[in-house]
Amino acid sequence: MHTGKVHVALVASPGMGHLIPVLELGKRLVSHHGISATIFVVTMDASLSRSQLLKVSGITDDFLDVVLLPAVDISARVDKTIGILRQMAMMVHEALPSLRSAILAMEVQPIALIVDMFATEAFVFAEEFMMFKYVFVTTNAWFLALTVHGPNLDKEVDRDDHINNQKPIHIPGCEPVRFVDCYEQFLRRNEVYFRMGTEISTADGILVNSFYDLEPLTLAALHDTRKVGLAPKAPVYPIGPLVRPVELSLRGEVLRWLVMQPKESVLYVSFGSGGTLSAKQTIELAWGLENSQQRFIWVVRPPVENDSAATVFKSNGVNNDFLDYLPEGFLNRTRKNGLVVPKWAPQTEILSHPSIGGFLSHCGWNSSLESIVNGVPMIVWPLYAEQKMNATVLAEHIGVATRSKLLAPKGVVGRDAIAAMIRKIMVDKEGEAIRAKVKMLKSCAVKALSNGGSSYNALATVAEECKIGMQRRNAKTG
Repeated sequence: MHTGKVHVALVASPGMGHLIPVLELGKRLVSHHGISATIFVVTMDASLSRSQLLKVSGITDDFLDVVLLPAVDISARVDKTIGILRQMAMMVHEALPSLRSAILAMEVQPIALIVDMFATEAFVFAEEFMMFKYVFVTTNAWFLALTVHGPNLDKEVDRDDHINNQKPIHIPGCEPVRFVDCYEQFLRRNEVYFRMGTEISTADGILVNSFYDLEPLTLAALHDTRKVGLAPKAPVYPIGPLVRPVELSLRGEVLRWLVMQPKESVLYVSFGSGGTLSAKQTIELAWGLENSQQRFIWVVRPPVENDSAATVFKSNGVNNDFLDYLPEGFLNRTRKNGLVVPKWAPQTEILSHPSIGGFLSHCGWNSSLESIVNGVPMIVWPLYAEQKMNATVLAEHIGVATRSKLLAPKGVVGRDAIAAMIRKIMVDKEGEAIRAKVKMLKSCAVKALSNGGSSYNALATVAEECKIGMQRRNAKTG
């Protein structure tokens, strides 16, 4: 399968938010840069099959293989007090013996190991088998800057001042991180997170799913780490935006409804593969959609109390009876302007449809990039993980989104504020600059990924390093 080509191995930690960009990175290395690749997938879902994954990801190239490592089960050690990051780290740790065995069994020894940022513990195998080691940061460069800078902060001064006095964290060369935006694992002094930041800094190269026109200030600081005082000495390669391509045509009710709507008139509402709202917030969102008098597609999940990430690694049950948790008469009153879809919808196809004019999103980074590459402005509604940082990047640093000042982890955003945000992003003059900026960045994204573009060239540099490394290895063993 891989004979005659430079071969690399990639590792994807659990969750679609990490798996999708790793799959897209593997596809680009193969299709654009003459590399063959094997992607090792850490999963806790024993029912997930390789054929399902190949079909969903659209992988057809003979030089790209996907290997599902044996499913890990940490359910006996997980309770409500263990957050997503620690669960992720536990699953990766449990999968390490299987990963080592799989690498040993490969016919062609990879020249490089590329892991996503939650699988840096696997770097030990890169050192054991004398491979280059790269880390792929599947979120934005600002989060990368915080992560690699965090372990260097004085534990008794900087971090305590941030937590106790709610002062911003000043990252050399970057925008400061406000207390209200900071990653929750930083605030909790999570040792797994700080270990991850230290290990990222030991890589031979750091790939990040962003591009220069999106985060120029942060990427400039990361590019010149010695000058500004940031931690990583490894080069940083912005190679994004890597998102799922639109490969399937919309079918069924969603398509029939969308094609009847005017251009850029529909707001798409979805909180990703794991996000949930409380019952009260679900009701207020429904009223906000109705009162905005704008067309919408809403992917609805049953509400969950006090757990905005309730379905990240688990299902919260199947309940498609909207009458149980939507305002009385809502479906009837909005049947001409709205379409309510239970639990899941084909997001990439919806966002690429010409009728879509806005996206109310939990602002996971994959969803955010999908919105940008389709020129769709956003209402950002962060729920968990690094999404508060994403929201600030999108709304304040880049200017492609709006957000409510009322958004708070334990608060409820009222219907009037929701309706105002929707009208701003969809029709009001106040939102014109946001709509124009995201359309400009859509063009920039295409250029960055095109042959000769900044992201294309960055990944080409990594591929060339791997090819030179293979030549040197062959010369030593030849």
